Amino acid sequence: MPIYQYQCSSCKLRFELRQSFTDEPTAVCPACQGVAQRLFSPVPILFKGPGFYITDSREERKRGLEAKTEGKKWDKKGKKS
Repeated sequence: MPIYQYQCSSCKLRFELRQSFTDEPTAVCPACQGVAQRLFSPVPILFKGPGFYITDSREERKRGLEAKTEGKKWDKKGKKS
């Protein structure tokens, strides 16, 4: 079951409750027994998969360099031979 954040409308206390998805989005404040409303907060974004990192485009750059230097030979120290 998810944990939701609530804020009391009277005393402004913020607290968390574990509730089912089907429960009503209102609760009772544990401090003053007032009515509390559910708070919404932004969800973090996780980037997974190819295309999000600079290393993902490394193959394309490598192919571009190979095309430019085609026919030229280089030794291990980076000098033309």
